[in-house]
Amino acid sequence: MKVSCIDYSATGAFSKLVVDYLNRDAKLQPFYQHFPEVSAFSKIMEERQYPAAQRQVLVEELQRQYQGVEVPEAVQANISALSQEQAFTITTGHQLNIFTGPLYFIYKIVTAITAARALQQAYPDQTFVPVYWMATEDHDFAEVNHFTLFGKTYTWESEEKGAVGRFATDGLNEILDALPEQYELFEEAYTNSTTLAEATRKIVTGLFGVYGVVCVDGDSPALKRLFISAAQKELTEQASYKAITRTNEALQAQGYKPQVMTREINLFYLDNQLRERIVQEDGHYKVLNTPLVFTEAEILQHLQEHPERFSPNVVLRPLYQEMVLPNLAYIGGGAEVAYWFQLKGIFEAFQVPFPAVMLRNSAMYLTKPNAQRLEKLGLTPLEMFREMPELKKRLAELLNQEELSLEAQRHALETAYKQVEELAQSIDPTLVKAVGAEAQKASQSLQMLEKKLNKAIENKNDTAYNQLANLKEKLFPTGVLQERVDNLLSYQTNNPDFIQHLVEAFQPFGHQFTVLQED
Repeated sequence: MKVSCIDYSATGAFSKLVVDYLNRDAKLQPFYQHFPEVSAFSKIMEERQYPAAQRQVLVEELQRQYQGVEVPEAVQANISALSQEQAFTITTGHQLNIFTGPLYFIYKIVTAITAARALQQAYPDQTFVPVYWMATEDHDFAEVNHFTLFGKTYTWESEEKGAVGRFATDGLNEILDALPEQYELFEEAYTNSTTLAEATRKIVTGLFGVYGVVCVDGDSPALKRLFISAAQKELTEQASYKAITRTNEALQAQGYKPQVMTREINLFYLDNQLRERIVQEDGHYKVLNTPLVFTEAEILQHLQEHPERFSPNVVLRPLYQEMVLPNLAYIGGGAEVAYWFQLKGIFEAFQVPFPAVMLRNSAMYLTKPNAQRLEKLGLTPLEMFREMPELKKRLAELLNQEELSLEAQRHALETAYKQVEELAQSIDPTLVKAVGAEAQKASQSLQMLEKKLNKAIENKNDTAYNQLANLKEKLFPTGVLQERVDNLLSYQTNNPDFIQHLVEAFQPFGHQFTVLQED
């Protein structure tokens, strides 16, 4: 496997905020605590005090969550290690996409693995556990119910409502039957699990258990009990709304657009088949689209008795995660990095340490056939980020067949007719109009010939252009990065070591785009 790197800024595929962050632009420094470099983690660990009693709750809950799952030795060791004061987590999170969804789901977890490994090497007296935070409470089913394999999209239909992690796996067998071949891990997980959360844990453990990745499901009464104080503060003071509003104004003043908007109360009410917003109206707390209404005293008592029914939204989910885990860094994509920059004030308001915010690794994966096509065309991986018209022009240069221009001939023709027009003016002015008409016809004829000549050039190189178009679509399906469309199975089917190659290639603290090329 050949590995190379490209500066994110050179690709043109990442936001200004992400590029500015990686370049440590001073404008962004107020919005994060520590830049993610290995040397910073000694200070981050000093700041991250995590009570022993909470560690015990976490470990016991993880043991409970893994009941019924064949737990790899590395995962069990990491769960046990979390009871120790010197153990910390490196966390990424994502929705429960069926069949792992787009590749960036995989890239997130691999980045967590490689970051934990790098820190383990730098700080051998501590233990660093890679964690996948399962977004089981999310209710946007349309975002997780489909995936694309070999260019075909498969969609799961379900009539259930509420938190997707609680959905039964009914109906996924139809997708399994429709796939071009059998995939044992997914078949076992979806066939022998009662919920999507359970199935996803089995899949992630099957793929990443050897690397010690621990899955955490926040939809848990025991873990939610650790969040009671924050939920109470949110209900009575709307602390997150006030903090994020100030931060959004500060981001906008620096020229950055906020990624997520906030509500006055950033909590949902969660129950079977239900996840609806909690709002405050007329001195009462109401659950939208339900008859549920509480006084302040009633909802606070309900929170004490049933903390599992209070679900943080996108604004408070990071806070909940950091209250539950002894976490040092959160790994996310560009959009996640942007919205984490809105949250530092919230962490300060709730007096919770703000983790290092790390951009996950992004990558272009060149299969052997695609690598050969790229080499044959004479193009580089970086050049493939260009738009298609520019790429075609570049290919024409390489083929010594640039687009033909008859501009010089056009200018000579205009000069000649100008001279004829001046001659006509001196001999018979009535002929000037006729000369002008002939000049226009000649110019149009030259323009038509230019088009025909260029069409002939294009036809001559049609094979090369078609190869270029096909390669562009392979590397940027539907015009976006591979990782946003392609599924793990598109690559692992032909390369069983695909994930291991990613683990070997990714440099989480290198802050560069990775290109992997099969030999």
